[in-house]
Amino acid sequence: MSAVMDPVPALPIPPRGGIGLRFPHHRAMREARPDIAWLEVHPENYMGGGVAPRALETLRADYPLSLHGVGLSLGSADGIDDAHLDRLAAAVERFAPALVSEHLAFSVADNVFLADLLPLPLTEESLTIVSAHVDRVQSRLKRRILVENPSTYLQFTHSTIAEPDFLAALAARTGCGLLVDVNNIFVSASNHGWDALAYLRALPRAAVGEIHLAGHSRIEAGGASVLLDAHGSHVCAEVWALYDAALALFGPVPTLIEWDNDIPPLATLIEEAARADARLIAGRRRDADARAA
Repeated sequence: MSAVMDPVPALPIPPRGGIGLRFPHHRAMREARPDIAWLEVHPENYMGGGVAPRALETLRADYPLSLHGVGLSLGSADGIDDAHLDRLAAAVERFAPALVSEHLAFSVADNVFLADLLPLPLTEESLTIVSAHVDRVQSRLKRRILVENPSTYLQFTHSTIAEPDFLAALAARTGCGLLVDVNNIFVSASNHGWDALAYLRALPRAAVGEIHLAGHSRIEAGGASVLLDAHGSHVCAEVWALYDAALALFGPVPTLIEWDNDIPPLATLIEEAARADARLIAGRRRDADARAA
């Protein structure tokens, strides 16, 4: 008898707050089945055998699921790794997620895995490479994927395309969607002196399929104050305010709370997701009042 369950049809992800499921919370999720709208995981953690994939199969029968990849290296000039893409395709078939996403970044160079999500120069050449990779991934998975904007700490002097324009062009060329990480925009805008609201306004509303929220930290480096996308704390007030602006532009969008370091009790993540829910509900009410006026 196979250890792999036949996947049930994907449960649709509602425009509500969800959480990133991490290993320390597996047991609490299985035993308590808390009221959470949806879950997101890194598929790389569930591509093998053992307890974790079986636990995810059980949970995804009750909770809508999103797979948020970290290993495709869409921006790598080396190309997409066939073996990794095959493993991702198997995970998509096994878990039947409602959404699949990846990062605008590279993590492989000269066949060496760099264990980080590194920025790429935003040029026409890069756009051509990333578009080809997104096309290939979508063809292999037989579905649209979402591509997430990065958090960055440096800018390439030879970049010729503004980041939101690059993402908009990528969506137009490939039909992919966008995962808008509001914290990443806040971090990058603070580090580079960008206008965060102008960034949001430059993104195509129809392409936005998911939003991420997370905490960040601040360090002093080289005489400058730098924000780090640390994913180890509560969402700050400024990011919540930018999230409100995003909802006003894009409407109610499934929103994820990411917390990867100094992982708190599950109840803390549920509380953060509830804060996102409250803003989503308020936004829907504003939209309804505007249509009725």
